[in-house]
Amino acid sequence: MKLATIALLTGSAAAFAPAQVGKATTALSADFSKEAGAMAPLGFFDPLNLLENGDQEYFDRLRATEIKHGRISMLAVWGYIATGTGWRLPGMEEVGTGFKAFENLDKLPFEARGVFPLTLFTMIMLEFSVMQDFAGTAEFPGDLRNGVVDFGWDNFDEATKLKKRNIEINNGRAAMMGILGLMVHEQLGNIDGLIPYWVPGYVH
Repeated sequence: MKLATIALLTGSAAAFAPAQVGKATTALSADFSKEAGAMAPLGFFDPLNLLENGDQEYFDRLRATEIKHGRISMLAVWGYIATGTGWRLPGMEEVGTGFKAFENLDKLPFEARGVFPLTLFTMIMLEFSVMQDFAGTAEFPGDLRNGVVDFGWDNFDEATKLKKRNIEINNGRAAMMGILGLMVHEQLGNIDGLIPYWVPGYVH
């Protein structure tokens, strides 16, 4: 729990992207202040001073990490909600929601137990063989199309592209805080008092 909390906090703060406000303006900070994600009300936001001595390459690495964490967190929030409403893969009906999913795994059918290592293997394969800019065609950190798909992206003007990038970044940030909040409240023991208000059919 502690490691997961630290990882989420670091990932979310790390690439909110920007160098701190209040120091002398430099070409480096001016460039970062115009990056996607630097929006009101926080604007240029780097509470941990991660970019104090950083360059563009370091910024891009943090931004790619933030986007990846945001995408994973969006899936995690919906996964939490889906399992909370009772949805399960065949053979996984006895698996609990949230941290309860790790309880009594030894009592699951053999076929169901195989889902966990298969999921881990899939995550590793995605990380090292899919979720990379292999073609070197990325327009921005987190652009993993690799010249294969574009979903109409190439037809958007620059203003629309910036708007859509900001939407994804902010949704990812909200999801990182959201899944962290769900994890914390579950450990505090009051998750059952929160979720039923916005998820009909939540399975306690």
